[in-house]
Amino acid sequence: MQILYLYTTSGCHLCEQAESLLVPVLVHANRLRAQSGAVSLILCPVEITEDPALTERHGSRIPVLRVDGETRELGWPFDQEEAFAFLSLPQGHV
Repeated sequence: MQILYLYTTSGCHLCEQAESLLVPVLVHANRLRAQSGAVSLILCPVEITEDPALTERHGSRIPVLRVDGETRELGWPFDQEEAFAFLSLPQGHV
C-alpha cells in the first residue's frame, strides 16, 4: 500500500472539494495498479495545524497532495485531470 497524503485542516471547504474529486481518481488509479501488480494507493488526510512546520509550509496553499516517498507536491487549485497527471495515470473513464 502506498499513501497519498492530503494536507488539510478542519473546516476547509476547499479541502473537502479536493477529497471529493480525488475519490474517483483513486478508484481508477487502484484499478490500474491492480492490473499491473502495483500496490494500491490510500488517501491519508493530514491535519496541518497539529504540526507548526506543516502549517508554515502548507498553510496558505492547502489542500496539497503528496505521494509517500516523493518530494513533488500538487497544491490547490487542481482538478481531476491534474490529479491524474500528478499520479502519472492515463485518465480513462472514472
